[in-house]
Amino acid sequence: MRVPLSWLREYVDIDLTPEQLAERLTLLGMEVKGIEQWGSDWRKVVVGELLTVEKHPFADRLHLTTVNVGGPEILHIVCGAHNIAPGQRVPVALPGAILPGDRRIERTEKMGIASEGMLCSGDELHITSDADGILILPADMPLGAQLSDLYGDVVLDVDVKPNRGDALCLLGLAREVAAATGATVRPPEITVEESGGPVSDRLKVDVREPHLCPRFVGRCISGATIAPSPDWVQMRLQMAGMRPVSNVVDASNYVMLELGKPTHTFDGAAVRGGTIVVRLAEAGERLQTLDHVDRDLTPDTLIIADAEGPIGIAGVMGGAGSEITAATTEIAIESAVFDPVSIRRTGHRYALRSEASLRFEKGQEFRLARMGADRVAQLTLAWAGGSLAKGRIDTAPEEPTEARLAFRPARVSKLLGDLISTAEQRELLARVGIATEDAPPSVRIQVAVEPKPLVVDPGSEEVVVAVVPTWRRDLAVEADVTEEIARVRGYETTPSHLPDTLMPAYRASPTSVRDRLRETLAGAGLTEVVTHGLVSPLDEARLRWPADSTSPALDEKVRAPDGGPITVTNPLSAQHSELRQHIGASLLDVLSLNERQGRSDVAIFEIGQCHALVDGRPAEWTRLAFLLTGRGEPASWNRVARQYDLDDAKGVMELICRSLRIAMPGYVADTRGYPFHPGRALLSQGVADAGCVAGRLAELHPEVLEAWDLRAQRVILAEVAILGLSETRPKRVHVEPIGRYPEVERDLAVVITDDRHAAEVEAAIYRHAGQLLRGLRLFDLYRGAPLATDEKSLAYRLVLGATDRTLTEAEIDAVVDQVTTGLAADVQAHIRS
Repeated sequence: MRVPLSWLREYVDIDLTPEQLAERLTLLGMEVKGIEQWGSDWRKVVVGELLTVEKHPFADRLHLTTVNVGGPEILHIVCGAHNIAPGQRVPVALPGAILPGDRRIERTEKMGIASEGMLCSGDELHITSDADGILILPADMPLGAQLSDLYGDVVLDVDVKPNRGDALCLLGLAREVAAATGATVRPPEITVEESGGPVSDRLKVDVREPHLCPRFVGRCISGATIAPSPDWVQMRLQMAGMRPVSNVVDASNYVMLELGKPTHTFDGAAVRGGTIVVRLAEAGERLQTLDHVDRDLTPDTLIIADAEGPIGIAGVMGGAGSEITAATTEIAIESAVFDPVSIRRTGHRYALRSEASLRFEKGQEFRLARMGADRVAQLTLAWAGGSLAKGRIDTAPEEPTEARLAFRPARVSKLLGDLISTAEQRELLARVGIATEDAPPSVRIQVAVEPKPLVVDPGSEEVVVAVVPTWRRDLAVEADVTEEIARVRGYETTPSHLPDTLMPAYRASPTSVRDRLRETLAGAGLTEVVTHGLVSPLDEARLRWPADSTSPALDEKVRAPDGGPITVTNPLSAQHSELRQHIGASLLDVLSLNERQGRSDVAIFEIGQCHALVDGRPAEWTRLAFLLTGRGEPASWNRVARQYDLDDAKGVMELICRSLRIAMPGYVADTRGYPFHPGRALLSQGVADAGCVAGRLAELHPEVLEAWDLRAQRVILAEVAILGLSETRPKRVHVEPIGRYPEVERDLAVVITDDRHAAEVEAAIYRHAGQLLRGLRLFDLYRGAPLATDEKSLAYRLVLGATDRTLTEAEIDAVVDQVTTGLAADVQAHIRS
């Protein structure tokens, strides 16, 4: 929020320099992000007096003027404005002057006559919105004085936190300044003269959704004259970052900045039937808002309507059909309190965020509805004239009293870590307008409100009751009072203490497995990515990655629960509206982005959370996903480039298993089809008792690549579960001494039918080889004569050995015989000789 100091001083005395004030406000929690010298871009702009104003001899629309700027020389300036006359004092940009927007003024020639500078309008100086005429200054302005010395000001850029909607105005910040300096706040005096007829004869209000609009206050003014606001008003609005429009509209904006109360002024003649209705929009209704955009209204939008249709979106923006125009004489003033959640959702729905909606979203003090309507009426009468109807329309005239919140001074001291007396705590609260009183008997302490209210008995502790002002909606529990005391006293005054309790015992990092995975995959050349956990429902629908429940072969310990998506109630956009159930679609988005940047060789991975709604409750699990596409090995002088394939994905899986020291997984074909390329999809299975890596590895179906508009011809995508990926530590490394006895290798060529998998063969070898088998490796695959057309030969190298002896030929032959017999029984294999 932009805060002009000259305006702020109207409500509180300030004896500090801008830098000192900024520091004090920042320590109070109102961070000052910047200090601007407003008017610093008026360089060499001075006060001048018009001596003569004559017609230009060669141009009907120009004037020749002579100007005294307080120096020995009289300037001759050509001007095109028509509101000037001799004797007026005006801003003069001297040759060499620089105006806002880096506009430079030099001596020029206009229609054959030299012009030694320029007479400035308010719009050119960004003081007022009037661009047609020259800015006329008061007659007592000193000649030759720099305009920046007379009209310049200091503007603070204050970051008001979301829970302090009451401070999003000049009066609220004046209270903060008073808390920091001990000064007294001077709120504006709000008095109105009601000289018209009864307001009920001219305006009726029907609130059909009282839960969305708990209070609506209306006022009516007749006979107003629409014109520009006084220059000083326009100047204040400009400094605060608002564009002056007209006296009536500016009165509404002025009150919003002054009191923090958004209001709206309607052209009373455009309110058909003299009735304002606060209701939800009906299907098919449309409204052209003040930005002249036609909007289709949804049934969950709260609107302001008249007898015939919508005239505004409640709390966000008015309608163009009822805006104040130069012909307006009848004015209807709306000052309401709206539900913050409804306004926030409406703003997001229509991508409309205004200064008014920003304040409504933070919640409004109930009595501000009355104060805002009266203050707008007061300023409108002063700036636009007219007569105010007697009385006001008020749908909830009973205003709530101040809340009372009990707190324990001893508890406050304990929470802050410093002994603060009860008297000092009361004095600190009084500085922010919070009175205190003795607690009645049997009072209880409100410790929590959400998610579950908690009230405790203070026992024998001293209790004080804080009388919370109606504008402090952020004070609800005892801890809020504690924070307020710490804030006003100064966070920097709270002493530091070393803990006097035992430090907690060593706790192993719960991310050890994930960290080792990251190091391993990064070392293998993959790049880690971090994508958004909120995704579009269309991504899941396009990819259709199968759920774990569709593959009973997956171990139950790593199988993700089957459930529906968890949707966001109020998403920022449709692209981020539900929690993802799979990571694959996010990696495809990353690939698409890389392709658009000209990078086609991509090897990425992500370790992330997935979510689902299972039996009405949210569930979360962790998955590793990786994607490979493009060249796995670039071309060089001695080899051609090689594209990533499914074997590379299997290699990554084996690398993971070796890094985590868990058993290698087995693979079976996944023949489900889309989203997998036919014949190029695997289901990885692991044994949970030995550490488990299980999931799917597949080349994606061409239709998936087309859905993401990818240029890649082959994309390998894997999503796997690793037992312990969420919380446990990697297995300890047990180093075994190098064997003293030699190991023996035996090669077996196992002939099986094509429908058998290598994983079945390896499992059978491990089952029947016994304890003497130290290693097993597949080193060859053969098809062709003399094998049958439906047969293949898998060549394995068995490493046999014992820790206590050298194996004899008889022992080795026995193991080979056991393996041969077991293979024949389990997978109907025979040994190729």
